[in-house]
Formats: sequence, structure tokens, C-alpha cells
Amino acid sequence: MKTKWFHCIFTRGIYSQLYMTLKDKLAAQRIYMLLGALFITSLVVSNLIFQKFFYWHPFDVEIFGSKLFEVSVGILPYPITFLITDLISEIYGKKRANQIVTAGIFASFFSLLIVYVSSIVPATPWSPVKNNMFNTVFGNTVLAVFASMMAYLFAQFIDIQIYHFWKRLTKGKHLWLRNNFSTFLSQFIDTFTVVGLLCIFEIIAWDRFLGLLLSGFLFKVIIAFLDTPFLYLGVFLFRKRFNLKINQEIDLL
Repeated sequence: MKTKWFHCIFTRGIYSQLYMTLKDKLAAQRIYMLLGALFITSLVVSNLIFQKFFYWHPFDVEIFGSKLFEVSVGILPYPITFLITDLISEIYGKKRANQIVTAGIFASFFSLLIVYVSSIVPATPWSPVKNNMFNTVFGNTVLAVFASMMAYLFAQFIDIQIYHFWKRLTKGKHLWLRNNFSTFLSQFIDTFTVVGLLCIFEIIAWDRFLGLLLSGFLFKVIIAFLDTPFLYLGVFLFRKRFNLKINQEIDLL
């Protein structure tokens, strides 16, 4: 009788533990999908709003004919994508981070197709947005998305590779090191490629290349420093919620 009672309690304990594990994995899956949605939204929006430039002049400094931090508004949501891929790399692993990058590429090209079709259909005479106005805002989007995707492919995959290189080297410690070192190099590659291709396509004059390159890169470096506490907070919350140890990753279903 005692043996049967013990077996019943033990079986229930195992079932409860299995159920909680499955419940946690489902929760982790939902969070992963939410992060993926934020990543794709940030990427697509940055490709659509890039033609507006703004300035932030904390210092009255001019670099190669451009004021320091005269940058495209498309740069505002873009660093979020690197923060999200670093968080996914840390918690879900390299494979899941690469999957998000691939999904972002597909979403960007699909949005490009929609914009292209929208630009070739004629506007009605009473349309509030005329053809010229629409093409002024979105006319260069095809070239911009192509330029952005070329840079994006290089930068994001390099960011993930470097991040995991430092993660292995430090055995999961020194989160700030791999976050910033991976972001610095990948953001420079991204900025250099985007600005270079926009100049090649004559969307931006070549005399602004160096100024926009340095301004864009320095702005992203500042953002990378500022987002480090948010990465620490995100990792802390994940580890607390799912009882993860240092260097432990979530294996999704």
C-alpha cells in the first residue's frame, strides 16, 4: 500500500514538473514571437521613413561638411533591431537569432513589393495624395530598401557571429563586452554600406558621405551604450522568470 502511495505521489510530481516545463516553453515561445514582431516592425519602418533627416546638435561641430548628428530618422528604430537580436542570442541562442534576421529580410522585401505596386497605380483626380507627392516620399524606397538590405545582411549576421564569439570566450560572462563589441563593428558596416550605396544611387551627394558616415556611426555608438542597461534588464528578467543559469539558453518547442 505504501509503495503504491509513493508511486502515485512520485508520478504526480513528475507530471507536474513536465507540465510546468511545457507551460514555461509556451510562454517563452510567445515572448520570442513578440520580440520578432518588434524586430520586423522596427526594420520595415526604418526603411520607409529614411528620407527625412533631422539634426541633434549637442556640440557645434561640423564633420566633412555635415553638422555632427545630422542623421536620417530611419536610424531611430534601427538600433532596436540589434538590441533584440542580442537579447535573442543571449536567451534563445544563435539559431533563433538567425531565424529572426531571415524573417526580417523577407518582411522588408515584401513591404518593398507593396510600395512598388502602390507607386505604379495612378492616383484618382480627387485623391488627397497625388502621384508626385507619393513618389517624392516613397519614390526612392526601392533603392533604399536594397541598400538597407545589403547592409542589413552583412551587419546583422556579423553582429550575431561576433556576439557568440565573445559569449563563448567569456563563458557567458561580461554581457556588456559582447553587446557593445558586436554592435560597434556591425553598426559601422551597416552605416558604411547604406550611406555608400545611397551615394552610388545618387540619392545623396558624395560630398556628404564622410560626414553622414561618421555622424551615423557615432550616433549608433551612443545608442549602443545607452541600450546596454536595457539588455541587462531583459536578460535579468528572462533568467528570473525561467530560472536560467549563466550561459543557459531556452530550447523552444
